[in-house]
Amino acid sequence: MDPGDETEPSYGTGFETHAYDVVVIGAGGAGLRAAIAAHDAGARVAVVCKSLLGKAHTVMAEGGIAAAMGNVYAEDGWQVHFRDTMRGGKMLNNWRMAQLHAQEAPERVMELEEWGALFDRTPDGLISQRDFGGHRFARLAHVGDRTGLEMIRTLQQRTVALGIDVFMECTVTEIFTDRSGPAPTVTGAFGYWRETGRFVVFEAPSVVLATGGIGKSYQVTSNSWEYTGDGHALALRAGASLINMEFVQFHPTGMVWPPSVRGILVTESVRGDGGVLRNSEGERFMFDYIPEYFKAETADTVEEAEGWYADKKNNRRPPELLPRDEVARAINSEIKAGRGSPHGGVFLDIASRRDADFIRRRLPSMYHQFKELADVDITAEPMEVGPTCHYVMGGVEVDADTERSKVVGLYAAGEVAGGMHGSNRLGGNSLSDLLVFGRRAGHNAAYHAYGAAQDRPRIRDEEVRAAADAALAPFRLEEDGGAENPYTVQKDLQDVMQRLVGIIRKADELTESLAEIGRLKERARHLLVEGHRQYNPGWHLALDLANMLLVSECVATAALAREESRGGHTRDDFPGPDPEWGARNLVLTLEGDAVRLEQQPLPVMPDQLKTLFEDA
Repeated sequence: MDPGDETEPSYGTGFETHAYDVVVIGAGGAGLRAAIAAHDAGARVAVVCKSLLGKAHTVMAEGGIAAAMGNVYAEDGWQVHFRDTMRGGKMLNNWRMAQLHAQEAPERVMELEEWGALFDRTPDGLISQRDFGGHRFARLAHVGDRTGLEMIRTLQQRTVALGIDVFMECTVTEIFTDRSGPAPTVTGAFGYWRETGRFVVFEAPSVVLATGGIGKSYQVTSNSWEYTGDGHALALRAGASLINMEFVQFHPTGMVWPPSVRGILVTESVRGDGGVLRNSEGERFMFDYIPEYFKAETADTVEEAEGWYADKKNNRRPPELLPRDEVARAINSEIKAGRGSPHGGVFLDIASRRDADFIRRRLPSMYHQFKELADVDITAEPMEVGPTCHYVMGGVEVDADTERSKVVGLYAAGEVAGGMHGSNRLGGNSLSDLLVFGRRAGHNAAYHAYGAAQDRPRIRDEEVRAAADAALAPFRLEEDGGAENPYTVQKDLQDVMQRLVGIIRKADELTESLAEIGRLKERARHLLVEGHRQYNPGWHLALDLANMLLVSECVATAALAREESRGGHTRDDFPGPDPEWGARNLVLTLEGDAVRLEQQPLPVMPDQLKTLFEDA
């Protein structure tokens, strides 16, 4: 699909050229919502996606969209949602982003419904909301356990109906900037068609990054092949900064057996709808891992937990619904203590607690996933699950209200943006994050493009040719005995990240990881791919590897520097949180080829918001 302005290429032969006001990179929830917002603001918009439209990782967010609509509990409101989000992130969140998110999420959900999303309903006909870990009230608007799929379907249908141009199976490798002024300024982007290898130049004063996460740098991950940290690396190379990169979320429940499906997500909806975690001895071990600051609202006996299901308003929540970082560490501890399941996980049991019809109705995707992939009937037997690399809280440092990075004209939304979730993301907050900040990024990108319409910096010919030369470098290396296979380098990177920068970290292992990544970067200079530019997966991976190595270095660098345990970052040599570190963010930039780290104080929360935590 080659839409857009079919003007004569201006950079010499072999360069297809298009001009837009806003180019959105990524077609998940954040990217499509940004594109719709920019279009509604009057901009000419293009969406560029690495895969096919409709296949974004958003579809894997199955549980629901967190929004304090009050449909199940009238006492829920944005203030409670804000407090839950900040506490879940261990107070390291950008408070303004968390506030905007909590305030605007209900309106974004209602907007989706107006555009055709079909949500499950309460007996009164309102949008149904389910329980999820870390949320005080049931607030996840859902469609069974296929909410992300319904969200993508709705946004995709809206995008197509509005006539927004979509470049599918097109990978962006460089953001062009003009560096003649006081700050880098976006001039466009460079990419290639994955099928033909033909190069594409996008002239645009505004670019929105909505590229998702970094999970394919790890061996065990719920992420699909697209998640190679492209947006994070594009932003760094363009002159933007990254924040919170040490915080990688290991979702507590991924499949562990058979090996071919290891890491595939098992939605938190299973626990939200009554599933419990058991070790090999049949014990509900989560009662042994309740943190002090959650004890006031978490059941510490089986009887209290069971009472909650009978009368939720008068009893404390079961510990299976603690935030994800707490549950993942507990599962990891049980496995290390020798109380794991036969295949190296623990048991997630809903079969003994809900009838088969309820499970098939509320969890249809999970029922089919285990039946087809593992030959397990979850209505009759427990699932084996274990932690899987799922989400990165860190990303591009952006202004909370506009989503603009330090690069003029460069915006970011969704998982590629940092700050919103602090050190740990609550389940369900991802989908509402995409909607709230995707809309804000799209609107502001369009406004910037309008202001830049009369004086757009031009892309220089030498920039385009340099980007093309860099993309073609893996074909040009002469095989002299030092050539490297990109698949081998990726496999070795995944091994390093899984072993040394995983769920539990130590200084000596992090130091070793940085040395290993340095050696892998040197090997990556000698990548050799065979064949031609027409659909060549080896070439595609060779280009992705540059991003994966850079972002992995950022994760390890920040993890080594943060000498405490907080949220998704657990240091075995610094086992507890440190109040001094709780007031600092780590910011990463790129100077030449070197990753630079500096500390930055947290934004100060206003007094009127601080009062929300006084009785918490």
